[in-house]
Amino acid sequence: MFSPRPRHALAAAAVAAIALAVAYPALRVSPVAAGDAAARAAPATVDVAQVVSRPVTDSLEYSGRLEAVDRVEVRPLVSGTVTEVHFRDGSLVGKGDVLFTIDPRPYAAALQRAQAQLAAARARQAYTASELARGKRLLAENAVARRDFEEKQNAAREAQANLQAAMAAVESARLDLEYTRIVAPVAGRVSQARVTAGNVVSAGASSVPLTTLVSVSRMYAAFDVDEQGFLAQVAPALARGAPVSVALGLANEEGYPRRGELASVDNRLDESSGTIRVRAVFDNADGLLVPGLYARVRLGAGAPRQAVLVDEKAIGTDQDKRFVLVVDASGKAVYRQVRTGAGQGGLRVIESGLAAGERIVVNGLQRIRPGDPVQPRAVAMGEAS
Repeated sequence: MFSPRPRHALAAAAVAAIALAVAYPALRVSPVAAGDAAARAAPATVDVAQVVSRPVTDSLEYSGRLEAVDRVEVRPLVSGTVTEVHFRDGSLVGKGDVLFTIDPRPYAAALQRAQAQLAAARARQAYTASELARGKRLLAENAVARRDFEEKQNAAREAQANLQAAMAAVESARLDLEYTRIVAPVAGRVSQARVTAGNVVSAGASSVPLTTLVSVSRMYAAFDVDEQGFLAQVAPALARGAPVSVALGLANEEGYPRRGELASVDNRLDESSGTIRVRAVFDNADGLLVPGLYARVRLGAGAPRQAVLVDEKAIGTDQDKRFVLVVDASGKAVYRQVRTGAGQGGLRVIESGLAAGERIVVNGLQRIRPGDPVQPRAVAMGEAS
């Protein structure tokens, strides 16, 4: 015979369940929640593109700084008082433009004095020359002693030497007068004037520069190439006498839009760093290249080779590994580890792990996981939104 106690327990449980549902209606499954769950289970829509294959030229990327092709510290060649500054700080000047003027009056007076001494030397040289000619005639007639003739000969030689010295003194005085006008030795941009009118300056290499001048039409990018890069990229091209192409990008520029050529390579490898100093030259038509700016440099050389490329956004990072998600024939995302190479205009060379024609996810990696089904939206490689 069954006890009535289990029946009472079942009834009590049913009553409690009904009360809980009435008190907490949010615990009941609504049609809206069921729809959200179904939406989450639907395949995510992602951008998918085919891996492309094209010829590429191997390149290496470095960091460097811009340097002026010509950099001049403008110093005075004569001493004196600065009477005028002819430029504004930071302005562009042409070759031969006057930058400073030093008081020319003392040097103009020195030139006049040298010219007067030159006139006296010419008169003395003319007189001694005529005396020597007369002495030669008298010596031929035995009308003058040999000693007197030799004295006239020596006087003529001395007068000729004094004439040459006077001519040199005039030229030196003329140069000193020209040096009172300090001109730009090259075309470029000047720095600030370190002296103003009224200051006395001294000549010589140890003097304080009046200003500095850098050329702007072309600019160097100096960077250090590691030993492996030098042996693989630079040395073979130098041995063949072939130009080495170099691309440059500033800190605010995408990619490497500027093109130049390797200009010089240092004569030794720095043993402490294992690098060699290299300079490339670039045209500066827009004037944006300024000495000292940070530069991203891509050094390319060698024969083109066929390579597969993918969008930079398609590559994920898994600790120290790089991977992409390949969409297989069943429409699922498959994890694929890859080895990346150099960048090529927004795309990245894949050295191993992918084949041309495979489909990979190029946008939406964060919305899916390996093994998830996806809803592919076909885009061209390099055009991921």
